Amino acid sequence: MNKTNFLIGRGELLTHDIKGPRRMPGKAEVYSLEQACHRLVPQFSQAASALDLIGNDACPGDFGVGRMMLNPSFIARSYFPTGLLRAAGLESIGSRTVKVTPHAWSKKGTPQESLTTEIFVAGKRQAFRQLASLAQAIQPDSDEANDLTHIEQFAAFIPAERLSHCGNTNDRFFEVGIHLLPDQDPTYIQRAFVQFAEKQNLKVHSNLEFTAGNLWFVPVEGSRSAIENLSQFVFIRVIRPVPRLRGLRPVQRSSGLSVGCHLPNEQPLSSEPRVAILDGGLPEQHAITPWIRSYRLLDPNASDISEGLDHGLAVTSAFLFGPIQPNGMAPRPYSHVDHLRVLDQDIDTEDPLELYRTLGFVEQVLLSRSYQFINLSLGPDLPIEDREVHAWTSVIDDLLSDGDTFMTVAVGNNGELDKVSGNARVQVPSDCVNAVAVGAANKDNDAEWARAPYSAIGPGRSPGVVKPDLMAFGGDTDRYFHVLAADKKPVLIPQRGTSFAAPYLLRSAVGIRAILGSDLTPLAIKALLIHAANKSTHAQTEVGWGKIPEDLMQIITCPDGVARVVYQGELKPGKYLRATLPLPTGGLAGKVRLKATFCYSSPTDPQDAAAYTRAGLEVVFRPNDDRIQVGKANADTKGFFDMKQFATEQERRADQGKWETVLHGNKSMLGSSLKNPVFDIHYNAREAGARAIGPERIRYALIISVEAPRHADLYNEILHAYTKILVPIQPQITLPIQV
Repeated sequence: MNKTNFLIGRGELLTHDIKGPRRMPGKAEVYSLEQACHRLVPQFSQAASALDLIGNDACPGDFGVGRMMLNPSFIARSYFPTGLLRAAGLESIGSRTVKVTPHAWSKKGTPQESLTTEIFVAGKRQAFRQLASLAQAIQPDSDEANDLTHIEQFAAFIPAERLSHCGNTNDRFFEVGIHLLPDQDPTYIQRAFVQFAEKQNLKVHSNLEFTAGNLWFVPVEGSRSAIENLSQFVFIRVIRPVPRLRGLRPVQRSSGLSVGCHLPNEQPLSSEPRVAILDGGLPEQHAITPWIRSYRLLDPNASDISEGLDHGLAVTSAFLFGPIQPNGMAPRPYSHVDHLRVLDQDIDTEDPLELYRTLGFVEQVLLSRSYQFINLSLGPDLPIEDREVHAWTSVIDDLLSDGDTFMTVAVGNNGELDKVSGNARVQVPSDCVNAVAVGAANKDNDAEWARAPYSAIGPGRSPGVVKPDLMAFGGDTDRYFHVLAADKKPVLIPQRGTSFAAPYLLRSAVGIRAILGSDLTPLAIKALLIHAANKSTHAQTEVGWGKIPEDLMQIITCPDGVARVVYQGELKPGKYLRATLPLPTGGLAGKVRLKATFCYSSPTDPQDAAAYTRAGLEVVFRPNDDRIQVGKANADTKGFFDMKQFATEQERRADQGKWETVLHGNKSMLGSSLKNPVFDIHYNAREAGARAIGPERIRYALIISVEAPRHADLYNEILHAYTKILVPIQPQITLPIQV
């Protein structure tokens, strides 16, 4: 019997710090100082006049807020207008991505509509009145002058622009996002907002508020006309109707037939993984008691929702057993599970603010740091938008930014809605960059699958363009996902929905942890799943990185002619790390294929939708250290990651692609062209769109596969070449096993 070759670990021992290359000088300007003043001085005056028309009670501390739009050629971190803002007495309080056709740009040809960054700036209204004179007095060749020439437009942030998707006249519950001043006591603005809202006869539900970054989210109750008056308050970023919660209405088949199955007698494969399902609870009668470690109600005084109990049991069944074959034997669970009821009461008619209570319970669980693996198959019934980050996304991303938790989130069942309007896009909070957004495949066959029609589609927001992250079987009309029903006996019901694809994928993640133990971090497990996914011929906006294999052994083992190496470590801000790709002694013969997947978790700035992630990687591939151009210190580079999947050419020129938290690519080449190949990794840090001050290290995981058909024993050849450095990651349980 052939020996099973498991993943190779300790790849981080093949890395070392290097000195970074010299940075290239900045690009040419598009406007002279004189041109910039001619265009902007009238705009500064108009903005000041518009702010002066707002009542004093809507301008706490006599503050105003303006919109500073940058020319698309200057939206990189290095062009942030720090000098101009300081000189003007203004500060950035947030940003978003908008489209503009600039008057001029640094590229050749006629300017075309492009994405750019719009910065929200706050300051005393007197500072806005003085902007015009300040611009005319700026000295040429100063930092302030350079910043001024990078501005495309400037205007006041007017009330009508704060109202987003304000629904119909019957809506009475709205969520309001409010800018807070960085590094200042937030209570001043919060108290002023509550007082202003009460003057409009609005009720502010401050007990349900959330703060994420410099944004304060709070639900407000009242009439549509009062909400329009509320939009005068200058620090409001966005007002929108409170959406309903989704997730409790899977695309379910109606059937009165009762189909049985058999459940295993064994305990879970491992007792170590700590797993939580956050959902609608469990019914009194169910057949999964042996595998439930604990069942907890986040609010023990609240009542159940009947449909929530059925949904919670179905989701938990999908995690424990995956899709169960009618009249068949369910597979052995990989771990026990805790079910936490985060959803209660009648969300449809009695309590529109259940959305905020539920997020509070999710936050409570994440803050406890009690779980390594979590599934969330519910959330707001709200497709994501590019201009704003929702409270659910902001709160969850912040609590996942340390990389210690693997969390799956269902993308939603709205994939058959209108695509042009954006109603079919992935739903909040599956736009989280630090969670794994899961879509549903229509089959569990690895060769014939496609996106289930109901499964929501991408793209996500930038950063976070590739959404969904991964696909897993979720059921369809000709191949249902069978889960356990509310019965003491193991009885099945047919279902389909992303609510089941997400916990099914989590099952694979926990399976990796159960088999290979704690040597693999949650980040490494995420990287492994993406690395093993197959996109087939499907569009990335439909399936993300692709569907994970049904057979877990395909993810954690190396077949003949393949070696998969796991690198795990930390990156220092501003520094360069060189990662050596392992090759056998004497190199490789014939055609080879290299595949690499980088994953890292990033702190986020929710108020800066245009610069959401604080951490970014620039990764270059150097295949041959003999090929060095005259005068250069490092070997020539060769493209490896296809940045088109992240951004247009214009966006890539402005460094947008490097702020993605996942990089995945592959290249085929001749083995003879590789000599001491390396990846050079540069960690950039930013904060609120500008250069970060005192950024922290971040964790990363890198999976590299070397595939060489002419080297059947490649796995052992590489281990032999790196004796005492690389080692197999041995299973922590007894083999053989059924997976």
